[in-house]
Amino acid sequence: MLKTALAGAFALLLVTALAGQSFSAISADEAARLGKDLTPIGADKSGNSDGSIPAWDGGITTPPAGYTKGMHHPDPYADDKVLVTITAANMEQYKDKLTAGHQELLKAYDSFKMNIYPTHRSASSPQRIYDMTKKVSQTAELINGGDGVTGTVNGIPFPIPKTGIEVLWNHMLRYRGDAASRKIAQAPMTRGGGYTLVKFDDEFSLIYSQEGMTEENLKNRILLFRQEVTAPARLAGNVLLVHETMNQVTEPRAAWVYNPGQRRVRRAPNVAYDNPGTAADSLRTSDQFDMFNGAPDRYNWKLLGKKEIYIPYNNYLLHSDKLKYKDILTPLHVNPDYLRYELHRVWVVEATLREGARHLYKKRVFYIDEDSWQIMVAEHYDNRDQLWRVSEGHSINYYEVPTFWTTLETHYDLQSGRYLALGLDNESEMYDFSIKRTDQDYSPGALRRAGRR
Repeated sequence: MLKTALAGAFALLLVTALAGQSFSAISADEAARLGKDLTPIGADKSGNSDGSIPAWDGGITTPPAGYTKGMHHPDPYADDKVLVTITAANMEQYKDKLTAGHQELLKAYDSFKMNIYPTHRSASSPQRIYDMTKKVSQTAELINGGDGVTGTVNGIPFPIPKTGIEVLWNHMLRYRGDAASRKIAQAPMTRGGGYTLVKFDDEFSLIYSQEGMTEENLKNRILLFRQEVTAPARLAGNVLLVHETMNQVTEPRAAWVYNPGQRRVRRAPNVAYDNPGTAADSLRTSDQFDMFNGAPDRYNWKLLGKKEIYIPYNNYLLHSDKLKYKDILTPLHVNPDYLRYELHRVWVVEATLREGARHLYKKRVFYIDEDSWQIMVAEHYDNRDQLWRVSEGHSINYYEVPTFWTTLETHYDLQSGRYLALGLDNESEMYDFSIKRTDQDYSPGALRRAGRR
C-alpha cells in the first residue's frame, strides 16, 4: 500500500513538473528540410500521388495584371471550371475527402452543395517570414504545458509539428501582414433568411510579424486590435480594444470597451473563451473569431494527422465587389453558387475539454491548411457529443502583401438552422495593409479620446 502511495505521489510530481517544463521544437537536421522537401513554412512541397494536389511552386507572389491597390482582388483563377458538384445525393462517393461538418451540412440542407474546383496552392508569405521561420523553428518552445510559447518572433514557430497544440500556435502566430484596417459587415441570419447588418471598422497591429520586432519588445503580446461598431444606430459608437498576449494563462488578454451612452472606458475581462461574440446574436463565441483565438488552456489538443480534404479555398468570387450582400445571404446557408472548394492537405487537430474546465463546446475539430496554417474548417460539439456548429474560413491570397487570410467566416448552427456570416466586404472599401500606427494608438487613453456619441 505504501509502495502504491509513493508511486502515485511520484506520478503527481512528474505531471506537475512537466506542466511547467519547456519543450523544444525541431532539430537542426529537421530545420534543414525547410525550403527543400518542405515549403519554407513546413508544408509538403510535392503534390499528391494522382496529381489532384499539385506541387507548391511559391504560391502567388505578385498581383495579376490590371490589379491596383484598393481594388477588390481580381480572381486569378476565374477561368477554372467546376470539376464536380457534391450534394446529399452523391456525397457517399466523396465521403473520405469530406469533413464531418460538411457531411452534416449536406444532409441537413437539400439546397447546400459544394462546387469542387482545380486545386491551386496559392498561399505565400514574404521571404523574411520564411527566413525567420527557419531560425525560430530551432528556438521556439512550448511553456506551461503548451498554454504559452517562447523563443519565437515573426516566423512560424513549429513548422514541423509533433503535437496538436503546436499546430494551433502556428495558426495563432501565422503571418497576416504587419498591420491592417478593414470595413466589414456581419449578418446574424434567422432561419427564414432575415438579418440586420452589423458594420465594423476593424484595425489590427500585428506586432508579432512586424519587421525588426524582437521577442523582448513584444512584451508577451501577439497583436493589438481595435473594433468600432458603425451600424446599426443602436450599437454605433461601441468600441472594443484588445491586447492579445502570447501566454494568456500567466498574463490574460487585456480588453477594454467604450460605451458611447456612458462615455466611459471599462475593462472587459469577458471578451474571451465562450462568452458571446460582438453583436453576433449568440451565434459564435469570442474564441471563434478568426476561426480560433485566445488562450488554449481549457482544452487538450490532439494531433490526428494530415489528410486530403475538400476545403474552402481561393474564394475570390465570394470576395467580389460585383456581388451584393443580398446575393450571398440566403436562408440556412450562404449562396453555394459563390463558394469554391478545393482539395488540399490539412492538419487535423481535436480539442477535448480538460477535466474541470468549462466551455460551451465539449469537443472541437480543426482542419488547418498546410500551406498557410489558416484554420479552414472547424466543428464544434455540444455536451451531448452531438455536432452543434460548423465554421468555414473562406480565404484568398491578398497578393499585394502577400498573405493568405479569410475574406468571410461562416458559422452554421445545425440545431437552430441559423448562421452567422462575418467579414462581408463586397460593398465596402478593401482592406488596407499599409496603415501606420503606434502602440499608443491602441491604448485605453486613445480609446477614451476617440470615443464619440
